[in-house]
Amino acid sequence: MQSKSRIHSDPPICQDHFDRIPDTLVLLIFNKLAEVRSLGRCSAVSKRFNALVPLVNDVYVKIDRVITSDGDPDDALNLSSPKPRNIIAHFLKLMFTIFKPFNNLQISSGANKPLLPQLSHHSPAQVLKNFTDIRNLRIELPAGDVGMEDGVLLKWRAEFGSTLQNCVILGGTRVDRKPASSDHDPTLDDNGSIPESFYTNGGLKLRVVWTISSLIAASTRHYLLRQIIKEHPTMKSLVLTDVDGQGTLSMGVEQLKEFAEKPFAASASSNRTQVPASNMKLRYAPYLELPEGMGLQGATLVVIKPASEGSSGSNCSKKEVEAFVTRAFDGPYRAAVKALVKRRTYLLEMNGF
Repeated sequence: MQSKSRIHSDPPICQDHFDRIPDTLVLLIFNKLAEVRSLGRCSAVSKRFNALVPLVNDVYVKIDRVITSDGDPDDALNLSSPKPRNIIAHFLKLMFTIFKPFNNLQISSGANKPLLPQLSHHSPAQVLKNFTDIRNLRIELPAGDVGMEDGVLLKWRAEFGSTLQNCVILGGTRVDRKPASSDHDPTLDDNGSIPESFYTNGGLKLRVVWTISSLIAASTRHYLLRQIIKEHPTMKSLVLTDVDGQGTLSMGVEQLKEFAEKPFAASASSNRTQVPASNMKLRYAPYLELPEGMGLQGATLVVIKPASEGSSGSNCSKKEVEAFVTRAFDGPYRAAVKALVKRRTYLLEMNGF
């Protein structure tokens, strides 16, 4: 029988197996995780993780809801509604409800107290301030900027440098979520020309409203990114989208470089980037049959490029613009774009605003 001193002479040695994982592998995992809330929780696990999280290259920020600056819940956007209120009307006085991942996480010393994050109101720039080496950033708004009626389609994608470079808008007066052939007579389609009724029944005016609204949304988003771009010079790509998939603003490495080097042109009337005078190419089809049993009435494609030869957009070749347009959207909407680019093109001009 062993003596009592022998039984207690070799206490078990507790080894933290996480310490055996190289920092490079931990950072690889954190980059796959990307989402800022999850990274915040990881930073609270240990001092080592807390030191590694700010070095993450790929970051994803999801904005849960938008409230007014005075925090009045009655004036908050009701995102559970099928028709969200127009975010553009509120952008100049908004604060974003985002999880602040670092300063608000504390490890409790009490055994019965769980480790829970605290929520408070912070702008995306404040949330990202702790990250020192961001390469790829994606921010997601809680809803599209332009309020639309049920069944109406409006999608846009824009590229910016210091100002607008390219924008493509896809719209439709109604999306049918059923086999198009069941209630549509293909013989009613024209030969690619816009019918005269398009000009007399408000069709053209409606497309102009869609175009202006989309450009205002895009230029407002671009303006709000100024501080983030300035504070994170390591970024190679930046995407600002919304959960509805209505609009996407993107900036690549060359555009981010241009933004840093060229003067920023703000609109005189509001806090957004000035939209330069532009040329627009409009294509229209009364009805398009799309994959996945969908149909699109009043299908419209608008491609916008700055008109000035000195603008940043003039550096893009025709082939690059075509590639941008055809890859702007996914699924059946990509098929809609491919069908519309084959239609007759109508040229319009727009003054800067």
